[in-house]
Amino acid sequence: MNNFYKCAQGVDVVPLMMALKANAYLWNQNTLRTDHPETAHGQVNDIWLRFNDVSNTETVVDDRESINYPAFFALPQAQELIFALMARVRGERLGRCLITNLPVGCVIDAHVDGGAPAEYYERYHIVLHSGKGVMFRCGDETVNMLTGDIWWFNNQLEHEVINNSADDRIHLIVDIRVSK
Repeated sequence: MNNFYKCAQGVDVVPLMMALKANAYLWNQNTLRTDHPETAHGQVNDIWLRFNDVSNTETVVDDRESINYPAFFALPQAQELIFALMARVRGERLGRCLITNLPVGCVIDAHVDGGAPAEYYERYHIVLHSGKGVMFRCGDETVNMLTGDIWWFNNQLEHEVINNSADDRIHLIVDIRVSK
């Protein structure tokens, strides 16, 4: 497998899942990524932990720099997972961090991530909740990521997600700069 790599499995995601249930108000506070006309993520719900500063723009900024959003501080359980992953991969710089929810029967349309976030950072998925029937395709490879897994994938290739499972798919997406 060239487009995916499973970095870990059996990660305890229960504390963060419980915190998400207790802080449901955090979902979709920032909808720029899911609402713009050309988005592949129109069927996704987001929580922005770290993202580009978009306070003075109406487009997603193609920049290396990310800032902490209020949800980052409201969910210290996410910080624990993020910083443990940073240590595991010997990360040098933390980029975007998002929690995404793809409901049952929904899709993330085929697309390629580009620009500084994709070219400068490596993309990791910490699987908070997912089951059989969620298909994640990248290039010519497809995987079924399960709860407690951590995966790297090549987001510079065309990729898409189809949720044919019986439950929502919830991932913590983490961009990390690592030494090459």
